[in-house]
Amino acid sequence: MMILRVLGVWLLLVAMVALTIDGTQSLASGEGQWIVTPLGEHWFKLHPPSLNMTQAAIERHVHPVLWDPGMISLLQVPSWIFFGVLGLLFYWLGRRRRRLNVYQN
Repeated sequence: MMILRVLGVWLLLVAMVALTIDGTQSLASGEGQWIVTPLGEHWFKLHPPSLNMTQAAIERHVHPVLWDPGMISLLQVPSWIFFGVLGLLFYWLGRRRRRLNVYQN
């Protein structure tokens, strides 16, 4: 369970970095509007061949419908929201559970 908490904290840190990147881009634009970078754009900037390979693998081996409405909508989510929700989920799954003493009066 400790591994899930550590992974959750790392994912929350990635979310904070992505939010910081979006915030600095918004401030640097000078237009006064919030710039949101989707997950797919970050993935394409980091490693475009893996994005293309994932698309081909899902369309060929799973089902083409899973890629077009499913993964496309997931890749349009802001990256800081995606990693933040995933980090909170992993941290919650790895939490320490309270021991219940059922035999106590």
